[in-house]
Amino acid sequence: MKYLSEFRRHDLAQQLTAAIAAAVRPERQYRLMEFCGGHTHAIYRYGLQHLMPANVEFVHGPGCPVCVLPAGRIDNIIQLLAQHDVILCTYADLMRVPAGGRNTLLKVKAAGADIRMVYSTQDALKIARDNPGRQVVFFAIGFETTAPATAVALQQAQAAGLANFSVFCNHVLTPVAMQAILDTLQPAVIDGILGPSHVSSVIGSAAYSGLAQQYAKPIVIAGFEPLDVLQSVLMLIKQLHQGRAEVENEYTRAVTPAGNSKAQALLSRTFRVRPHFEWRGLGLLADSALAVHEDYAEFDAEQRFAMPAIQAADVKGCECPAILRGQKKPQDCKLLGKACNPENPLGACMVSAEGACAAYWAYARQAA
Repeated sequence: MKYLSEFRRHDLAQQLTAAIAAAVRPERQYRLMEFCGGHTHAIYRYGLQHLMPANVEFVHGPGCPVCVLPAGRIDNIIQLLAQHDVILCTYADLMRVPAGGRNTLLKVKAAGADIRMVYSTQDALKIARDNPGRQVVFFAIGFETTAPATAVALQQAQAAGLANFSVFCNHVLTPVAMQAILDTLQPAVIDGILGPSHVSSVIGSAAYSGLAQQYAKPIVIAGFEPLDVLQSVLMLIKQLHQGRAEVENEYTRAVTPAGNSKAQALLSRTFRVRPHFEWRGLGLLADSALAVHEDYAEFDAEQRFAMPAIQAADVKGCECPAILRGQKKPQDCKLLGKACNPENPLGACMVSAEGACAAYWAYARQAA
């Protein structure tokens, strides 16, 4: 815990907040989007918004892979379970995410489907080895951060000739989503971006240079501890005052400009970029997601089973799409704390451990 405690020191937080207060100019607003749900949770958990001057505002972004998964993809897998005798392996976060008609994987499991919650791709591979007479499908989800683990599983399945294992691939790509956000929002909505850190450890901080220049928005790759966020806010404010729009890296203990070349090579061998993929809240985005590479087609669940595209509407009144676009905040949703709560989540932002609504409910609603 020593390493963690160093990034939560109260005295250093006081110094950084004093530096931010001294740096801001009273005549202007500073709207800073945190792209990652991990940053959102750090901001709420440690009360960082309350440490900011009144004219510094955090704008929540779409950086939660469970939250941006459209309901139709969950309907796809529910339909698969109804039509085939398969074992579905999935991370726990997905179990309660609403699909079409408010159905969920948890309800389908309760009705008798064989759905098993796993902690890793290796757990899914073991289930496939232990059940050679049944098809096992792994529900792959996440940004560039978790895609390498799925890639390793695909390679291991191919090497072992594991014919009963396949992947339902839903890995998505961060820079494309960031560009969509910058295209969607009015220029005045955000002034700078706290860039994703774990994703950047794979793809590198340089991956965002073109975006910073094209949209004239400074980006600082920020770690998830409170001192990381405070330091990154100060770096963004300094860039804004100096008229710069560059990518800076606060999270140097994990991120390099070029990223992890071995992971990047692994991804390029195992996946291909999809022409289009739907994001909850952002719509259909070109070149924004990964699919299983042709060399591993025999392990692609979408090719092994018939899985047509399904369009499913979000729950009426749920503001998750607008929250994911940075246009609204959890407290703007009329369902929050009433029909929607952790016991009965109606939107993905309340379900996911990285969701903005879940963070607000856990840490901020008492102070509102």
